[in-house]
Amino acid sequence: MLLPLKPGELSRLIPAVATGPQFAASSGNPRKVLQRLLISLIGGVISLLVAQSLFSSRFGPVWLVVGFVFLLYMLWGPILEAGRRNATLRRYPVAALFEGEVGDLYTREVVEERREQAGKQGRLELVENKRTWLCLELEDEEGYLGQVRFPMEKKHQAIRRGMVVRALVLSERKDFARIGAISDAWLPQPKLWVGEYPYLLRPAFEELCLRRLR
Repeated sequence: MLLPLKPGELSRLIPAVATGPQFAASSGNPRKVLQRLLISLIGGVISLLVAQSLFSSRFGPVWLVVGFVFLLYMLWGPILEAGRRNATLRRYPVAALFEGEVGDLYTREVVEERREQAGKQGRLELVENKRTWLCLELEDEEGYLGQVRFPMEKKHQAIRRGMVVRALVLSERKDFARIGAISDAWLPQPKLWVGEYPYLLRPAFEELCLRRLR
């Protein structure tokens, strides 16, 4: 079942500015955090040294600002990334509240990182970091809608076929003949939120479901 959203509801469900959970999700894995930290420190220190050497020049204050921008990269980097991801869904002209069920679920191994390292004989070997992801196929009375996938955790073992699932569906067309994107999803029976990225303001979405799906 698809219930089209009213004007203004999409912007209340998917914010333009990053929320706390979105900031955490956009911060990335420890390797990405370390990369941001190195960029922040190296860029900040170099810019501040240049600003100090040009202190009497008119360009000194400019480099000082650049230095502080680099030092704050650990903060604004994830915020910018979250805003970009939110914008990919907010740009759709049509959105609808979806209620259906888990038609099928299965796991798959996803390569999250590839790197080269020296083996026992000193040769470079390709090492893959894999993680188990759970894929949920969503369907309603009209059939298959789409898929939501995410890294599997122990709590996700409670998910079963036939469970009610709710999500936001976005499209370029008013008849939803072609689905452009699906948000993270809410399973009310086990009270679980699932998805690769927390697009939705979850309390607001749960409240919307209570009002529209009575």
